[in-house]
Amino acid sequence: MRPLLAFTGSRGDAQPGILLARALRARGHDVTLALAPNLVAFARDHGVAAVPFGCDTADLLVAQRTDRRFAGRDPRARLRALFDLQRRGVPEQLHDLRTLAPGHDLVVAGMAGEEVAEAVARALGLPFAAVHFFPIQPNSTVPVAPVRWADRLPGFVHRWGWSLLAWARAAALAPVLPSGRPPARAATASSVASAEAGATARIQAYDPRLFPGLRQQLPGPFTGFLTDVDGFLTGVPGFASHAPAATAAEDLDAWLDAGTAPIYVGFGSMDVGDPAAFVAMLREVCARRGRRLLLASGWARIDPGFEDAVAIVGHIDHARILPRCAVAVHHGGAGTTAAALRAGVPQVICSVQADQPYWGQALRRLGLAATIPATKLTAERLDALLDQVSRPDVVERAASWAAGFTTDGVKRAADAVEALRGSPDAPELLHSAGRQL
Repeated sequence: MRPLLAFTGSRGDAQPGILLARALRARGHDVTLALAPNLVAFARDHGVAAVPFGCDTADLLVAQRTDRRFAGRDPRARLRALFDLQRRGVPEQLHDLRTLAPGHDLVVAGMAGEEVAEAVARALGLPFAAVHFFPIQPNSTVPVAPVRWADRLPGFVHRWGWSLLAWARAAALAPVLPSGRPPARAATASSVASAEAGATARIQAYDPRLFPGLRQQLPGPFTGFLTDVDGFLTGVPGFASHAPAATAAEDLDAWLDAGTAPIYVGFGSMDVGDPAAFVAMLREVCARRGRRLLLASGWARIDPGFEDAVAIVGHIDHARILPRCAVAVHHGGAGTTAAALRAGVPQVICSVQADQPYWGQALRRLGLAATIPATKLTAERLDALLDQVSRPDVVERAASWAAGFTTDGVKRAADAVEALRGSPDAPELLHSAGRQL
């Protein structure tokens, strides 16, 4: 099998693609892994060959933050800005994937760039699989608005809302994609949808237990989170030229050994605003609570260093370090959310964009986290949220959830990809890949 894996977006979007490429190569498949240009070095530094496609996603994030239309009062201008954001980088992705795809027999993509990759697969008559890190297909279980009051809306409103969002995204992308494509994210009829261009599938790469009732509404396969079980993708710099080098693991271990469990804070590739003010706020809150602070700076320009009560590093091995923390405060990316669930620690999710507020609300409903938009975060509010998740019942609930966390998501996803390629039993095999999760 010669699959093309196309995963654009932030590091959190690319990391599952890297893990899946590694697993498929270990099974003897000739995999081409395509990533955003700024993430190619990250994969290569970990021994996973990759090629660039599309635009630098760090530049796209900057362009999004600096678009003044989002902060304006004109709803039409904000809508145009949103549509422009959806299209940004798509022509470049389409051009590059059209060049890369010939000679492959299957295309796999993440949520970012899904429609582009499927358009290329259809044009070549290739099977296509999308890896969904969050439930975005129409359903009546997941509230369509990531706010507390949406919990009270009837299910049909959510299903209608998700269908409307799928239509709106298709409309936004229509001017820059080949014509004649249906909205890819609206399909829910079966695990494998037969189409003129070959079979398609939506691999649900998260734990369906987080959304009670969802498994009966989406076909799957449900594989569980694509988790970096052995810390393969931590500890090596290179995914962004401005990111601080990762502090040596032994130095961090020594700091952890020297005191009580810290509060972990990490926002990945998300913008934290004024870095100095952000760090000062975190120091204030942790000092007030008598807790040490472990800050993973990610893409933020924050200098690393160690003090008795504060450690600032570039990145951490979530699987190894988070179990040693009291609480995880983060942006709500699927990967960090999964890592904290696996570690059994309560969470404070300070969402920035995309699926992050949905993760915050999902875990809030289950009593595993408190959540707030990052733009509303203050020292007083963070202190109050930490009070909420430090209650014994939340701590116990988080530990109990970790006991049932599955770590074979990458294997299951690789099984699903293999099942999709040219097998007459693809529907049953795809179902088996997510069975008993």
